[in-house]
Amino acid sequence: MRFGGIRALTDVSFDVAQGGITGLIGPNGAGKTTCFNCITRLYQPTSGSVALGGDDLLTYPAYTIARRRITRTFQNVALFANMSVMENVLVGFHTRLGRFKQHASAAPILTEAQARREAMEVLDYLGLGALAEQPVRGLPFGSRKAVELARALASKPELMLLDEPAAGLNHTEVEALGGTIARISRDFGTTILMVEHHMGLVMGISNHIVVLDSGRKLADGAPQAIQRDPLVIEAYLGTS
Repeated sequence: MRFGGIRALTDVSFDVAQGGITGLIGPNGAGKTTCFNCITRLYQPTSGSVALGGDDLLTYPAYTIARRRITRTFQNVALFANMSVMENVLVGFHTRLGRFKQHASAAPILTEAQARREAMEVLDYLGLGALAEQPVRGLPFGSRKAVELARALASKPELMLLDEPAAGLNHTEVEALGGTIARISRDFGTTILMVEHHMGLVMGISNHIVVLDSGRKLADGAPQAIQRDPLVIEAYLGTS
């Protein structure tokens, strides 16, 4: 991915195992969110491909990505502040309400009443049921992040991309978040790719970790191997 003369990503290539949790880490400016934006088609990569189940996502219009059951959360919470928790989660059902031509892999089409029932199930699953009719604007930051996660779950994603889900959370909230992400992966079989700076969270729940530095892949492997990799240690801590 190039922005003018700047190479934001160079020869970055990695696999994400179906049903697993993959951590995407690296120092600030490493290209992690740029990588997310290429996968979800907010950016059109300068070259290369993004393959999901044998299909190159770059050959499809950007607006079809959600219909392919790919969802994401954002580093800065992106909710509709004046809408209720329920209304925000219902936004995540927009590709399942029968108004759009569905991709073969898409989740079943719903009526609005069915969508409301499923939205409530998602909220209850995440412990947010009691907040369903409350406006998002007045909620604590941690609850708003949970609402964004609920919205991402609404489309029954095959692939969920989480962009710094622990940012702004306290220690207790981070610990609870780790359990929730692991539970989502286990209960729904959702494949998760997660950008995160909180190393305790990443190392604790990831099956596999990819490390970027200055737009290039620095390392790729199991959490234990990544923790011992001298290049990773140097990228994060520098050398004396």
